[in-house]
Amino acid sequence: MIPDVDSVADPDRRLALACVAAGIRAATPATVVDEQVSLEGSDLVVDGDRYDLDDYGDVIVVGGGNAAATAASALEDVLGDRIDRGAVVTDTPEETERIAVLPGDHPVPSERGVESTRRLLETAASAGPDDIVIALVTGGGSALMPAPAEGIDLGDLQATTEALLESGAAIGEINAVRKHCSALKGGRLAAAAAPATTVGLVFSDVVGNRLDVVASGPLTPDETTFDDALAVLDRYDVDVPDAVDARLRAGADGEYPETPGAGDPVFESVTQHVIADGHTAMDAAAEVAREAGYDPLVLSSRVRGEAGEAAKVLAGVAEECAATGTPVEPPAVLLSGGETTVTIRGDGVGGPNQEFVLSAALELSEPDVVVASVDTDGIDGNSEAAGGVATSATAEPVAEARAALADNDAGTFLERRDGAIVTGPTGTNVNDLRVFVVPEQ
Repeated sequence: MIPDVDSVADPDRRLALACVAAGIRAATPATVVDEQVSLEGSDLVVDGDRYDLDDYGDVIVVGGGNAAATAASALEDVLGDRIDRGAVVTDTPEETERIAVLPGDHPVPSERGVESTRRLLETAASAGPDDIVIALVTGGGSALMPAPAEGIDLGDLQATTEALLESGAAIGEINAVRKHCSALKGGRLAAAAAPATTVGLVFSDVVGNRLDVVASGPLTPDETTFDDALAVLDRYDVDVPDAVDARLRAGADGEYPETPGAGDPVFESVTQHVIADGHTAMDAAAEVAREAGYDPLVLSSRVRGEAGEAAKVLAGVAEECAATGTPVEPPAVLLSGGETTVTIRGDGVGGPNQEFVLSAALELSEPDVVVASVDTDGIDGNSEAAGGVATSATAEPVAEARAALADNDAGTFLERRDGAIVTGPTGTNVNDLRVFVVPEQ
């Protein structure tokens, strides 16, 4: 996924890239499904829970997100002809035999995504009360499974998505709006499949693994309301199309039903399993660091906020580690996950991970510390890179680096300095992975 790691001359830069590669590899569906899902006789075993497939009629697979097709392929390897039919929507296609892989687009929804999601909902709704539905829910599903609600069209969804992504709103806030503009999100996929037994296999790209936020919670009771969605638009001064504003206000006035919440009977036959998340990637990266003789320390899986501000904090931790041996004695590798955001003020190329790397490089007073950060789905913001890698020297000249950040152009700056990490779409999505390599002083 990251080419020629072994050819990198600097050992600390090589280690940073190796940690990133291991983290992504560990979170790929082929690895995760092989470790977490099995067929023992007629029993589907997921994370220790058993589902005797002989007790059910049809086995139906549905879902969507960046990892949906690779997960579907891996699931076919486990279940084979026990699968009767299925449909998943993704932007990363994969060869499958029994599950239809349908196209969609990310991060902005598309017309083909709308058509694919219509077929997905039809497949879910085809389940009878004696059937079992296996739902693959992965990061990126919010954009890849667009299903415009009554009174809204695709153009309205696209404009709303773009405005929210540029606003600096957190993913949970963005999804509060998207749930109330959708016929699938906020528990409505569960409603379509009910009363069949539904088993969710979740690849989480959300801080804290909130199931109501991953892919906008298609199988999860929704805690947000139309009023909450309106509050997000007001808080970030987001301008949305008139049709979206009208629907949200009509919903707040009781003219549309709320998304299904806790206690709704559609969730009585739904069970969800988080089979991969940020810790999956961090644990694998930590093992690589340990094997290299570095002491790994996971700082947090829940880092969030503006990328530049988060970079200042974590760069400070790396500096403290180098200077005093706190919180861990060098040689060490500091790891973190989560999801930072960027408020768009310029028209450059990049994303939160590249802004994090360049911001950290500007802050670091320890010249030997290496910082790397990637989005595990392989796509960071509007760039072709997954993220970046840097030292303090990378951010020179400083004035040019600061100008690049001001124009949201960290990607261009890093690419010119051999600091871009390009993986292509990885077929997974468990959020960001950040690495600070602190060599022995």
